[in-house]
Formats: sequence, C-alpha cells, structure tokens
Amino acid sequence: MNERIAFVGLGRMGANMARRLKDSGHNLTAVYDVRAEVAEALAKELGCANPLKLADVTALADVVITVVTDDKAMEKVFATKGDSLLVGAKGRVFINCATVSPATHVEVEKRANKAKADSLEACMASSINQARAGTLYLMVGGKPTVFERVKPLLTQLSDGGKLLRYIGKSGQAAQVKALVNMVMNINTAGLAEGLGLGAALGLDLKTLMEVFSQTGANSRVLATDGEDMVNRDHSCFFSASHAAKDSGIAYALGQQAKLELPLAKAALGQYRKMVKLGLGELDKSGVAELTFKGRGPKKAKKK
Repeated sequence: MNERIAFVGLGRMGANMARRLKDSGHNLTAVYDVRAEVAEALAKELGCANPLKLADVTALADVVITVVTDDKAMEKVFATKGDSLLVGAKGRVFINCATVSPATHVEVEKRANKAKADSLEACMASSINQARAGTLYLMVGGKPTVFERVKPLLTQLSDGGKLLRYIGKSGQAAQVKALVNMVMNINTAGLAEGLGLGAALGLDLKTLMEVFSQTGANSRVLATDGEDMVNRDHSCFFSASHAAKDSGIAYALGQQAKLELPLAKAALGQYRKMVKLGLGELDKSGVAELTFKGRGPKKAKKK
C-alpha cells in the first residue's frame, strides 16, 4: 500500500472516504478543498498535507480521488490552463466519484490522456455511513487496464469488492448512476405523495407503511425515508439540491435519446421547487414538505 493517494473534494462523502482509506493502512498524502479551512482540519486529523494548489496535490500523489459537487467543479479541477490537477500529471490515475454528466467524464478522460495520465469514473450509489465503513456501491467506467491497476484500492471502499461493478467505457457508469438516481428520486417523490395523501385521509401512517412494505408499494426508500417523512426528520444524507442536479442529468439523457419521461420530469420539478423554496439542503426525504398538508415554507401574510 505504498501508492500515494490524495483527495480533492472533502464534503460528506470525500472526507469519510479519505478516513476509510487512512484506517485501512493506505498512504494518504494530501487533501484539498476549495474551503481551505476544511482541508486544513482534515489534514491535521489524518496527518497529511493540505496544498493550496491543485498542481501541488498532483505532485504529492500517484492516485487522486475527486469527489466534487458538479460539472462546473470538475471542469475547474481539470482545467486545461492555469492551476489544475493536470499539471505534471504524467503517470497519475484520477478516480472521479462525483455524479456529473457522462459527457464530462468522457472529456476529463480525454484531457487526462493528453497529459499522459489516466482517468476512471467510480460513481457511488451509497451515502455517508457507507463511505466511512468502506461499503460503497461503486460503478466504474473507463479503460479495463486502468480499472485493474486501481482495483485493490477500490476494493477497500466497496466491502472487499463485493459492491464493485465494472460497467464499461468512460461515460457508461455515469449513465447508469444517472438512471439509479432518477428512479430513486421518482420513488422518493411518489412515497411522499402516498404518505401525504394517507395523512390527509386520516389513515394511521405506521400501519400504512407496514402495508406498503408487504405489497407492491414497497421500495428501498420506504425503509430509508418513510419514517423521516412522517416525523419531519430531514437530516441530510443526500440533499434535495443534489437530487435536483442528478434528476436533471438523467432527464437530459432522455431528451438526447428523444424519449418522453413524464415521471422523471415531475420528480425533477418537485426537487427544483424545493431548491427554489430554500429547502435544497434538506435531505431528499424533505420532498414530503411539499405533499403533506400544512407543511413547507410559510407564506408571508399580505399587509
């Protein structure tokens, strides 16, 4: 485990992935975030460097794992001019875990190859607890030879490789991840409507959820989000703003394929509405604030 590893993007997922690899005995050499104070604190915790320049991160690592927020952030860290991870990148491998558009992953691979480096997408279908425990479900896209090179590292993040899937060429794992989140977000929005209507009808929601769990209404989000919707506990594991972003990626893929996706469009509209109402940093379960009577932001009274 002598390969030097660095992280760029130290949010809920990136920071916990870094902790996991450090605990597993890997040689963690650098962490970076646009919020310098966050990087400094994590670097102190993990005993590594916190460079202020992206080029210095690359200089300190053989493998750089990025977990940034969106396409714009990916473009910035892999910029073709100025400070960038691509400066002095020859021989490096970049593993990009953020949910961004497939086209961005393809472009980053091209830029990395031009810099004589390699790039993989390792899309995650899990949350904070799994990141810390090393039980992420990872979907990988890119060259098979690059995947094999870093497979031992990815195995440490995916329950010994049990949850690691090689999907195909660059962009394809991102397509699968977009569909995963599209369906998840539709399910979440649908559950919020079912529970909201049940509440309006005066039904016992605990009984309703038990019936859902034993019938065709069952879903993974019923287990993860059902009680939170009822109790209005929207502590954030996967934010509504991220749900809006990810549903937007999937819907755009549908438009490119010339498909009508009315359910995806409706779910996207709900999450965008949450963002517009200032609820974007709630967990995705917060979509119930739009479906239960008497919930949501209070409208200002007209004078």
